[in-house]
Amino acid sequence: MPRDTVLTPEGLEELKARIEHLRGDRRREVAERIKEAREFGDISENSEYDDAKNEQAMLEARIATLEDKLRSASVIEKSELSKDVVRVGSQVHVTDEKGKKLSYTIVGSTEADPAANRLSNESPVGKALVGRKKGDAVKVTLPSGRQRELTVTKIEVA
Repeated sequence: MPRDTVLTPEGLEELKARIEHLRGDRRREVAERIKEAREFGDISENSEYDDAKNEQAMLEARIATLEDKLRSASVIEKSELSKDVVRVGSQVHVTDEKGKKLSYTIVGSTEADPAANRLSNESPVGKALVGRKKGDAVKVTLPSGRQRELTVTKIEVA
C-alpha cells in the first residue's frame, strides 16, 4: 500500500506537469525510436530496438509511479498553515550552534531539493523541525553522524 505523498499546491502542479510530459512528449519520442529501430530489419538481433523497448518499459514504470504518488497525494493548503508551528509548507528560519542563520522550506519528499533549501519532512533536519515553535531548540543527528543544534527563530508560510 503506498504511503501518503504530502505536496504543496505548487508541488501538485509540478507533478501533474511531469506526468503529462511523460505521457505525451516522452511517449511519442520513445515510440518514434521503436519505429526507427524496426526499420533496421530483423528485430530479434536489433540492439537499437531492444534499447528502445527497454526505455519504453522504464518510461511506463516511471509514469505508473508518479500516478500512484498523485493518487495518494494530500495537498497542504496555505490556509491550513500558521506561523506558530512548523509544518509541511512552512518556511522556517533557524540559527545553528555557531550563530549561522539558515532558512529552510519544509516540503514533502517528492518536492525535496536540498540544494535549494527545500527539505523533506522525512529528512533528519525536516523531521526534527516539524511540530516545533519559535524559540524551540532541536538537536539533529545528520547522516554523517555529526550532531547539530538548531534554534527556530521565525516561521513563515512559504
